[in-house]
Amino acid sequence: MQTSLSQPPHLFQPLTIKSVTLRNRLGVSPMCQYSSVDGTATDWHLVHLGARAVGGAALVIVEATAVSPEGRITPGDAGLWTDEQIEPLARINRFVKQHGAVPGIQLAHAGRKASAARPWEGGAHLADSEGGWPTIAPSALAFGGDLPKVPRAMTATDIAQVQQHFVAATRRAIAAGYEWLEIHSAHGYLSHEFLSPLSNRRTDGYGGSFENRIRFLLETTRAVRAVWPDSLPLTVRLSCTDWMPGGWDLEQSIELARRLKADGVDVVDCSSGGLVPDAEIPVAPCYQVPFADRIRREAGIATAAVGFITQPKEADEIVRSEKADLVLLARELLRDPYWPAHAARALGQKDLLPAPSQYARAW
Repeated sequence: MQTSLSQPPHLFQPLTIKSVTLRNRLGVSPMCQYSSVDGTATDWHLVHLGARAVGGAALVIVEATAVSPEGRITPGDAGLWTDEQIEPLARINRFVKQHGAVPGIQLAHAGRKASAARPWEGGAHLADSEGGWPTIAPSALAFGGDLPKVPRAMTATDIAQVQQHFVAATRRAIAAGYEWLEIHSAHGYLSHEFLSPLSNRRTDGYGGSFENRIRFLLETTRAVRAVWPDSLPLTVRLSCTDWMPGGWDLEQSIELARRLKADGVDVVDCSSGGLVPDAEIPVAPCYQVPFADRIRREAGIATAAVGFITQPKEADEIVRSEKADLVLLARELLRDPYWPAHAARALGQKDLLPAPSQYARAW
């Protein structure tokens, strides 16, 4: 990470990683919209993502984007498994860049949590008669609750195929004009399922020991890094803990972050949970920031802080105290696309976030 600062950074100072400079330290966290048609982005995505760029976010990461049809969470998920899906995303990226933000994408495979209904349709697993599909995972263990489908345990061929899907989607992301790429390894989806002993009961080279459980992610990261331009940031989102005894935890996340850095990852996006339905998560303002802080300090890698960050002073303090290098907002940016502009005013940094010409008289 390069900041070129002689004093501690603040929320509205730029951040340079590789060849990409973010105009401030605020980004749009990937948020599923469940509004794609056969994986293809629509006008909803143009307006949704474009508004956040206009509102002052420095980084706009599109929602979890499936690398294959069976990797979708729901039938409405975004996808990047065919060339036909490139241009609708490229159109959005041109608009995002025109308004000063960096376009990013999160590539994902939902694993055993795939084949579900949209949240406003109940969110439960879909039967085949309802448009559902078979799911795959490291082991034949169901998520539980409203997601009772037992996935098929992946073979070595399945693993190699999914990794190639990530590579193919990465090539399409380049063609679409993305400048920031994140591999989703959190929230109980496929890559996270490999990491955690609670969901990975394999007895081959992809299960058992820590070294084996991280193998899928490390191999996938290396394969993606080999085709993703060296000049552009590659990031990984981790669930830093499962919040369950015997599960994945922060100490393992720190060691994994060290390995990811060695393999060319530039930023770790520090989230948590999502692997099991009965975890007791102590949700509170900024409750996940300590994960970003420890990984940043102990693994020596840039981090993004997420989770219940709602106030400008909270976000600014995270950056000023160097607990994370950037702050990614989710629900707050759903409620208010112009949160960065409002935060700049609240923090006395209005001049560092100029208004679009069309809005200057009211900014």
